[in-house]
Amino acid sequence: MRGNLPWRFYIDILPERTDSTLYWSEEELAEIKGTLLLRMTREMKEHVESQYHKAFIMLRSRAFSHLRGQLVMLPLVDLINHSASITREDNAEEINGPAGLFSWDLLFCLKSTMPVKEGEQVVIQYGLKKSNADLAFYYGFVEPNTNHDSYTLTFNISELDPFHREKLDIAAANDLGETAYFDIFMDRPLPPAILPYLRLVALQEADAFLLEPVYMKSIWKTLELPVSHVNEELVCKMVIDACESALSGYRTTVEQDEKLIQEGNLGYKLEIAVRVRVGEKRVLQQIEGIVKEKEAQLDKLEYYHERRLKELGLVGKEDETYCQPKKTRLRWIDNLCTVLWQASSNLDGVLREQKKLQGFVLVLPIFIE
Repeated sequence: MRGNLPWRFYIDILPERTDSTLYWSEEELAEIKGTLLLRMTREMKEHVESQYHKAFIMLRSRAFSHLRGQLVMLPLVDLINHSASITREDNAEEINGPAGLFSWDLLFCLKSTMPVKEGEQVVIQYGLKKSNADLAFYYGFVEPNTNHDSYTLTFNISELDPFHREKLDIAAANDLGETAYFDIFMDRPLPPAILPYLRLVALQEADAFLLEPVYMKSIWKTLELPVSHVNEELVCKMVIDACESALSGYRTTVEQDEKLIQEGNLGYKLEIAVRVRVGEKRVLQQIEGIVKEKEAQLDKLEYYHERRLKELGLVGKEDETYCQPKKTRLRWIDNLCTVLWQASSNLDGVLREQKKLQGFVLVLPIFIE
């Protein structure tokens, strides 16, 4: 760094390169074919010119965001290392302290979240929500355990969807967009918003009445539970297709990667590549397994129309509600049921106000093909 700038000596001691995938050769990048890590690397190379790679990586790998809400780099403090044994991220804060002979200011305070013996290294957690792909890209290392194994599923509301505008408004009202990204980690529950979003994306004409303005205030709560058999079936298909498509893009199988890890003797970068790609594949297989199990239970789920009937008191003593469309029913019965459900929804206000139909039991015949 040229000139006589205040931080010149600090900048000069920063490493020229790291083990970030941003600096990997094409041969090395071939080992992460199909991974999100490769996508991140390609996108960054496309948007950040090579002369700024060092500045970008130094900032992302060394900066703290705790001081006055800004991203700052702190000499010496940025030398502190990461440890997976640290399970908390509250290791830095602002405190009031002496900033001169007669002045006080907000100061950066770094603290250990666990006891440290004399002579031991102080370590922190770089980010519990960071995936191994993030760690490899920004810091040039990965965690050997599965806590950081992750995959980001991406879904979107098609511009060709006849209800595109309505769906977009609902998504935006719940902090989601036309395209939504869901980070899914190994052995953790699915993100709470993924199923409501997918049910919204999958809403078709038969269930489109839920997009009417009268339902807007409650639509997201409705989408937190299964809407209809057809809708839930499409949700499962979307997720399974996404997982299978992603899995087909890797050059190796989970079993092959696990064998490589077990045999050992991998170079540093190759081990990063193998651990990232096997972690992503494990997560994808886990997601696919969860959804296939759900798909097998579709006939046993309770859907919106059945829940609605119960709310309106229009269910028989045995909870025998037969208006939910299923594959084994004739199409005209399906259409009749949809009309009845829409009518019951429109009559909801009347029923609640007048309560004239208390105790009424709705009975419809079932015709099996």
